[in-house]
Amino acid sequence: MTNSVAIESAVTSESPVTFAVDKAALVRRLSAVLHPGCLLHETEDLKPYECDGLSAYREVPLAVALPEDEAQVAAVLRICHELKVPVVARGAGTGLSGGAMPHAQGVLLGLSKMMRILEIDPVARTARVQPGVRNLAISEAVSPYGLYYAPDPSSQIACSIGGNVAENSGGVHCLKYGLTVHNVLKLRVVTIEGEILEIGSDGLDSPGYDLLALLIGSEGMFALTTEITVKLLPRPVKAQVVLAAFDSAISAGNAVANVIAAGIIPAGLEMMDKLATQAVEQFVHAGYPLDAEAILLCESDGTEEEVAAEIEKMSKVMRDSGAIEIRLSRDEGERLKFWSGRKSAFPAVGRIMPDYFCMDGTIPRKRLGEVLEGIHALSKEFNLSCPNVFHAGDGNLHPLIMFDANDDDQMQRAVRFGSRILKLCIEVGGTITGEHGVGIEKINEMCDQFSPGELSSFHALKTAFDPDGLLNPGKGVPTLHRCAEFGFMHVHHGQVKFPDIPRF
Repeated sequence: MTNSVAIESAVTSESPVTFAVDKAALVRRLSAVLHPGCLLHETEDLKPYECDGLSAYREVPLAVALPEDEAQVAAVLRICHELKVPVVARGAGTGLSGGAMPHAQGVLLGLSKMMRILEIDPVARTARVQPGVRNLAISEAVSPYGLYYAPDPSSQIACSIGGNVAENSGGVHCLKYGLTVHNVLKLRVVTIEGEILEIGSDGLDSPGYDLLALLIGSEGMFALTTEITVKLLPRPVKAQVVLAAFDSAISAGNAVANVIAAGIIPAGLEMMDKLATQAVEQFVHAGYPLDAEAILLCESDGTEEEVAAEIEKMSKVMRDSGAIEIRLSRDEGERLKFWSGRKSAFPAVGRIMPDYFCMDGTIPRKRLGEVLEGIHALSKEFNLSCPNVFHAGDGNLHPLIMFDANDDDQMQRAVRFGSRILKLCIEVGGTITGEHGVGIEKINEMCDQFSPGELSSFHALKTAFDPDGLLNPGKGVPTLHRCAEFGFMHVHHGQVKFPDIPRF
């Protein structure tokens, strides 16, 4: 029996495109190119793939394909292109913007089986890996050579390097060492037509337009990554952390700006407010001062002499900025303990509240204090707790809005609260995302961030790679029709208007 369904997906700025999907034919074709166990199409097998780390948005896909190599990825995409079936790529599923949420009448293409480290070149300081390799596994594999991979998102023990490429992930050391885009030399990607391309080079530069930077952070909307060549760095001789406590979040925010203004570029500069440190301390016992309204973790790395000089300079800036307590990590164990608290902030909050939205706005550093005041006021307005933990050095905020998704009123307030935070970021000259991507979570706020002309340009770029709009449709860039419908707002007739998908 044929299961034929028609769906709509707005993939251009003018008119929607209709896909007609014959599930039986699709399964038959995919079964011919995938090994047994690598194609799932029964409902009970599909449910585990219905969402990524943003569990408020869920959708069961038509089928899940789990290719084992690049040739199978290309074959799956060729079939989907021929049958006009939407495709959503998925890595480890740790994303926080709904970017890997499936399409109801599409194929979810998981890359978790492609998890081999193909080559390590300690002389050139590079590693060539498949997209399913965990972020932390790269550093573990190259550690015998005295090397490591710098980007270290908090989910690095689980997140995959392919997902990092899709979202342009950062981490606590991104201030000094950059995001994924600054640490990748080359990609092998497959287009929706099944064509395999190499983007970038093994050298420091490559001819032509910078397509590497275009693809990194494109959220699986242009092509699917099958191989990544990353840069490796030598491990520093020494690293030490300054933990500075403040009696107000505003003082801590101003201290961040003062550190950068003093000409210091720390290896990491992170901030947590009192609500965050209290949640973390119950979870990992990192030794944070619980009476402080906010703390900063500021790391220096390099030679013994470089670290000593920078630590002294940073400590002085912190004291002059109003720090009420300053601690220095005494050894490597204590340094890692300080960082373990910061990296455990999300699960720590998850222990004490059923649900939370992790926001991801980015603002100019000099506006940190002002924006934190604004978030605090919004927390009172919406009557929802909101611990703040973020990459303070580059102004990347991660407010954690706590709520109970079983209470629809709380859910509505949480989404409106998040939208207001993102609008505040735009108002002070920032952006609606730093490293988590747009996905479906922030697609309406894209209408606030960008003009209709800019959105049309984004759609033209998408069309150049994927003219039929099959790759991750409905994500990342809204249509002009959507912006007009929502009036550049998340709220419609007094209620939160979600994208047209089931939420729970």
